[in-house]
Amino acid sequence: MAFRLQALSCLVALQVLVLFSDEASSAGHGHGTRISRQRKQATGCNLFQGNWAFDASYPLYDSSSCPFIDPEFDCIKYGRPDKQFLKYAWKPDSCDLPRFDGLDFLRRWKGKKIMFVGDSLSLNMWESLSCMIHASVPNAKTTFKKGYSVNFQDYGVTLFMFRTPYLVDIVRENVGRVLNLGSINAGNSWKDMDVLIFNSWHWWTHTGKSQPWDYVRDGTNLYKDMDRLTAFYKGLSTWAKWVDSNVDPSKTRVFFQGISPTHYQGQEWNSPKKNCYGELGPLSGTTYPAGPPPAYAVVNKVLSTIKNPVYLLDITTLSQLRKDAHPSTYSGDHSGNDCSHWCLPGLPDTWNQLLYAALIM
Repeated sequence: MAFRLQALSCLVALQVLVLFSDEASSAGHGHGTRISRQRKQATGCNLFQGNWAFDASYPLYDSSSCPFIDPEFDCIKYGRPDKQFLKYAWKPDSCDLPRFDGLDFLRRWKGKKIMFVGDSLSLNMWESLSCMIHASVPNAKTTFKKGYSVNFQDYGVTLFMFRTPYLVDIVRENVGRVLNLGSINAGNSWKDMDVLIFNSWHWWTHTGKSQPWDYVRDGTNLYKDMDRLTAFYKGLSTWAKWVDSNVDPSKTRVFFQGISPTHYQGQEWNSPKKNCYGELGPLSGTTYPAGPPPAYAVVNKVLSTIKNPVYLLDITTLSQLRKDAHPSTYSGDHSGNDCSHWCLPGLPDTWNQLLYAALIM
């Protein structure tokens, strides 16, 4: 799908809706995208279609025993009174999700380097995986660099975190800070990894003081602003070209984390509540009333163009069902109500279970 540079927002939205319809249609007829075929071959089932069920054996670790959790995700420490949100397990419809085994993970990836690349949702998932492994080998020697790396010394396994919310670069030009949709100089730091898990979208919608750039560059053209879905498509397409040009699939496994949803609009899940505050359990069933966010279709479209194998951790719908799993007001770093990030222990542990399943199945 080709986006025109200065297309009206409504046109872009229409294109995205058409795109999503095409994706859904092809998937329904057994064809799907490149990414769907790879997922089916890798697992033998759709790990991402299912429902949440109460499971007394959860959570997989205790937040007080994990040294890697930032205050913004440490909901129990910062006063969340209810604990039932910790007791839900994801149950795929057509198969069993293997229980995470941190020792097995370390043995399989001994001497390897694993990197999460993206924004604070990548940070959420990176800290989760670090805690899950630590719970399996609590006495293992570790080296921890806050916000950067966790090394399990006895196994030579290092989990890295590389913070880059847009994947493409923000550079300094004469006019100020420029979001360059065609530049990924940061990618030099991603090479030589054995596993790469990418994520982006959260920051593409930021405006005003929370927007870290002044202009958008698209080739030789400079814009004060651009439709954000259009910009996301262009930036993600640059990332896709980077993957094809710089990743050796015989040496490196590549994942895309998928679009993590927010819960700031209660009407999306047919609730009279304004947002996620006070939500105590997941939605029942297998679908989210509001459907997928527009960025979901953009991700699927871009992934279908990549020649190298990239595995989509299709977390969107299963995460949409967890309107109860956000820090809300129980965050040590955020004032107000955080319905974007996720408590730890919590939902990102399931993301990592799915990553583990994709790696071993």
